[in-house]
Amino acid sequence: MTAPPTRPPGGPRRIPREANAPGSYRPERVEPPPGGSLFLPCAAGVESLLAEECARLLPQGMVIETSRGGVYIDPPASAAIETAMRLNLGSRLAQRVLWQVASGRYEDEHHLYDIARGVRWEAWITPRQTLRVDTSAYRSPLRSLNFASLRIKDAVCDHLRDLCGERPSVDTYRPDLSLVLHLGPEHATLSVDLSGEALFKRGWREVKGEAPLKETLAAAMLAAAGWHGREQDGGLLDPCCGAGTIAIEAAQVACGIAPGLNRAFAFERLLPFREHLSPWRQLREQAQDAIHAPTVPIWAGDVSFRMTDFATRNAERAGVARAIEFKTADALQRPCPAERGTLLMNPPYGERIAPKGQGQGSQGYAPREDDRYGDRYDGRNDSRYARERQPAPRQDGGEAFEGAADASDFYARLAAHWKKQYTGWTAWVLTPEPKLPSLMRLKESRRVPLWNGAIECRMFRFDMVAGGNRKGGEDGAQ
Repeated sequence: MTAPPTRPPGGPRRIPREANAPGSYRPERVEPPPGGSLFLPCAAGVESLLAEECARLLPQGMVIETSRGGVYIDPPASAAIETAMRLNLGSRLAQRVLWQVASGRYEDEHHLYDIARGVRWEAWITPRQTLRVDTSAYRSPLRSLNFASLRIKDAVCDHLRDLCGERPSVDTYRPDLSLVLHLGPEHATLSVDLSGEALFKRGWREVKGEAPLKETLAAAMLAAAGWHGREQDGGLLDPCCGAGTIAIEAAQVACGIAPGLNRAFAFERLLPFREHLSPWRQLREQAQDAIHAPTVPIWAGDVSFRMTDFATRNAERAGVARAIEFKTADALQRPCPAERGTLLMNPPYGERIAPKGQGQGSQGYAPREDDRYGDRYDGRNDSRYARERQPAPRQDGGEAFEGAADASDFYARLAAHWKKQYTGWTAWVLTPEPKLPSLMRLKESRRVPLWNGAIECRMFRFDMVAGGNRKGGEDGAQ
């Protein structure tokens, strides 16, 4: 994916090498960096939903531009820092919040060095802080992205050494300054990652090792379904809840809990934000005061006692256990809990997660949960892509299809159950199976393309209406 060009950086400039004695640096107040574009990357298919979310989070009149793979925001220079803080705290759909600091055409790594040398890095960190550089690419002519990252690191260190007599260290685990370099065929964009850990990490998940649905994708499913936890939306049920991600995200939406309220962000350690920590605390206090009791019920469960218990403990850590009614039950037999509502589910795939063309069964792979770029990798360019992909376990925690022999049997029996029990409900199902409506013998009223990591999926909507038309000429749904 090639990021669209941003405003010209004004051309690279060389910083004179002035001999400052090592160790003589004393931090002084520096002018904050000028306002720049913010870019919020997101999963493919979520761009328009993210733009709508940003419009709700930010004051009217803010310039918001939808692009492939994310959303650009151009706040006034005086409002850039507050805008970045609000987005980190409140965005459920963005993967990160990036502050673009430089961009330009390039042909080799030396041009990347010059682009990075044109940034006033002393406005971002001191030499006693740490940094990390990550690089993604799309059809880049460069042979080594590791070397590209190294040249950006060299430019930052050389700038601060020439200016201050000291240079920062590299910390690949928890750096103070996390830089993201994106390379297109001819254009490079360098950004400061203001989020640190990816925004899908809400601060409540502890157990790792399985392949749970990411919180950002669960939020995208809710947004695509138009479910915002309002009284007019009705209740929500996830009958195959697994780790509980969809139900927990829905409960936080219904309770008005900001997604970033219980975690830290990288910007809190950066110089431009130090004088804004008091307004940041006020934003967090306002978010805390906005929490309220839900106005709609949320139900969730799984056929596995183990998974239901696991999801319940996750909900407790997320602070929404009282907002969700968990029940261990077979999705093929669970009775309808209300006259109307929304079914939202990501059923077990019945196989290891694998993109099309990469094989099935034990050879399937999925991106690591801590993937720093989401869907923006280009495997042709990045040798780390193969190394950072690991065998992906079953999404349902190892359980087989509930009460069914295989996927076709499961979907057919699920549809039959919904026709009898859930008349008046709207069902949304996220699946990589493009023939799901045929398997369920239902006519979808809408399909929304979404990506679950590297897996292309569709979210199908089925309106369970008595007397409707359905594939096969039977009645009960449309």
